[in-house]
Amino acid sequence: MVKKLYTQIKLWYEKYERLLLPATLVFGVIVDFITFKSIQINYAFAILGLHILFVGAAIAFINFYNVGVIDNKNRVLKYVRLISPLAIQFSFGALLSACFIFYFFSGSLYVSWPFILLIVILMISNEVFRRYYLRARVQISIYFFLLFSVFAIILPFVLERLGVWIFLLAGALSLFIIFIYIALLSRYIKSERIDIKRFVKPIVIIFLFINALYFLNVIPPIPLSLKDKVVGHTISRINGDYNIMVEQESFLERILPGQTIHKAPGGTVAVYTAIFAPGDLATDIVHNWQYRENGKWVSKGRFSYSIAGGRKEGYRGYSIKTDVPEGKWRVDVETARGQVLGRVQFDVVEVNEVLLLIKVAR
Repeated sequence: MVKKLYTQIKLWYEKYERLLLPATLVFGVIVDFITFKSIQINYAFAILGLHILFVGAAIAFINFYNVGVIDNKNRVLKYVRLISPLAIQFSFGALLSACFIFYFFSGSLYVSWPFILLIVILMISNEVFRRYYLRARVQISIYFFLLFSVFAIILPFVLERLGVWIFLLAGALSLFIIFIYIALLSRYIKSERIDIKRFVKPIVIIFLFINALYFLNVIPPIPLSLKDKVVGHTISRINGDYNIMVEQESFLERILPGQTIHKAPGGTVAVYTAIFAPGDLATDIVHNWQYRENGKWVSKGRFSYSIAGGRKEGYRGYSIKTDVPEGKWRVDVETARGQVLGRVQFDVVEVNEVLLLIKVAR
C-alpha cells in the first residue's frame, strides 16, 4: 500500500515537474519579498543564513542518496529525496529574490543593471533549472554564486565597514567554504561527478566575473541606499532641517523623469541627498556633477561629505554649484571609490526673470 502510494506520488510529480519547479521558485521569491519588507534586517540575515545552510544540506543529501551513501531503500528518505529538488528551488528563489531586493535598492539601475539583470535571469530561467538542477556541477556553481552574493551583503552590515577589503573578504570566505564543501562531498562520493577538479573552472569563472563587476563599479555599494534626492536652487540648514528652495512643479512634471531648472543670472543649482547607512557605519559620499558636452558626459566637479549610519530616513547632505551653463546635467551620487548609489538628472535653462520659488523642508 505504502509502495503504491509512493509510486503514485512519484508519477504525479514527474507529470507536473515542468510546472512544479518554476512554481516553487516563484513561491520562494514571493515569500521572501513579503518577509523582507516586514521584518528587521537581523532577522532577514538569519533567514538568509538558514536558506544557505539548507541548500547546502539538500544538495549533499541528493548526491549522497543517488550514489547510495545514504540508505536509498528507506521509505521516509524516498519521500525526502522526491521533494528535495522542490525544496532547493524554493530556497534558490528565496536567496535570489533577497539578493535582488538588496542590490536593487542599493544602487542606480543606470549603472548596476548588468548585475541585477544577471540575478533576474537566474530567477526566471526555470527551464534551465528544470533540465540541469540534478547535475552537481550546476547546483554547486549556483550555490557558490549565492554564497558570494550573500556574504557581500552581510559582511558590511556585520563589520560596519565599506571598501575593497570587505568585498575581497566576502570572496575569500566564499571560496574557502565552497572548496571545503566540495572536499567533504568528494570524500564520501567516489565518483567523477564530485571530482574537485571539475568544479575549479566554473567556480573560478564566477569568482572572476563577480570581481570584475565590482571593480568596474557595477555592483552596488551595499549596505548604503539612496533614500531621497532633490534638485533646487539654494539650501540652508535651520534647526536641524534642510530648507531647499525649488521651483513649483505640476503633478505630471513630478512623476516624469528628469527636471528642468530655470537659472537666473548669478543663480546657483543645489542637489540634496539622503543616504541610509546602518549602525555606526561611516563613509564618504561624493556628488559628481557631470555636463553633457559634445555627446559625452564630462565631470565638472566632485563634492564630498561624510555620513554616519543609524538614521532611518538617511544621513543628509548637499552640494551647490554656481558655474552651471545651459544644457543637460546629471549628478552621480557615489562612494569614494566610484560606486554609484543613484543619479539626479536635470536640464538647465537660463532665464532673465525673477523666479518664483517655494521652500521644502527635509
